[in-house]
Amino acid sequence: MVAAGRGASLARKQQLVAPAVALLYILLWSSAFIATKVGVTHSPPLTLLAARFLVAAAVLAALVRARRLAWPRARRDWGRLALFGLLNSGLYLGFSYVALQHLSAGMATIIAATNPLLLTLLAPRLLGERLTRPRVLGLALGFGGVVFVMGARLGSGAGKGTDTLEGMLLAMAGVVCLVGATALYKRVQPREHPLVVNTVQLAAAGLALLPPALLIEHPERVRVDDPLLWAFLYLVVVISIGASLLWFWLLERGEASVVSAYYFLTPICGLLLAALLLGEPFGPRDALGLVAVTIGIALINRNRSDMGAQASGRANETIVAAGDI
Repeated sequence: MVAAGRGASLARKQQLVAPAVALLYILLWSSAFIATKVGVTHSPPLTLLAARFLVAAAVLAALVRARRLAWPRARRDWGRLALFGLLNSGLYLGFSYVALQHLSAGMATIIAATNPLLLTLLAPRLLGERLTRPRVLGLALGFGGVVFVMGARLGSGAGKGTDTLEGMLLAMAGVVCLVGATALYKRVQPREHPLVVNTVQLAAAGLALLPPALLIEHPERVRVDDPLLWAFLYLVVVISIGASLLWFWLLERGEASVVSAYYFLTPICGLLLAALLLGEPFGPRDALGLVAVTIGIALINRNRSDMGAQASGRANETIVAAGDI
């Protein structure tokens, strides 16, 4: 009886650990936009991103070697992972980093959080999934909330002078690339260990970003100061490496779907962190739009869970894969 009681207690503790790790991951996902906003204020965006990817890839490659994980064997496998990295990391975050020169961190978080909405909209054609009534309602609320916040910030709202149409369009282009990566992952799921997948995609994205960074931004002119150094270290150590390890921990325990259950919290965390840490404005219209976006994402993710199909859940999980932040 004592052993059974201890076993039940341990099981309850384990049930609490996964949600706690998932919430921490969501918090880190949201905080990445704060550090990025600081970084692109002190450094050209593509230079910062290429350096982040290459340093993180080197560290993760050492972990792959230490764990004796297998690298891809065929050129086709290397090419597939490189393409995934180009879409999932290089283009998505490349557009996002450039956008943050013309966009607040809070608005960038809201736009980035629309990727499950866009994926659901395109799911009938890309993934063969049908649009149910809850999904349609979620899409209407989610996209309606985003447009509402955009209108407020482009007009006379809280983001006047901080958020621009150019920045919003660049951020949306990044989300489109992320959705493309998710669809690719759904159709051709990598057989390699997630740590290997993330290492290869970061290395490929970093190498792909080097030429435009060197040709356009003149990285030799970058002056390393304290804000840039701390932002860079945070993005590499806490986000690219730390958040990745959290994601792998959830994957290995079959708990990755828990992240999707809490994904609706990302725009909330992003706006609050931006207001608290960067002093970005947060007005009543932002709050109303945020509520609509949050409910829309929650409806879509809940509908996916209720359907109980692994194919749908797998696609939804890749939305917040480790390389996406």
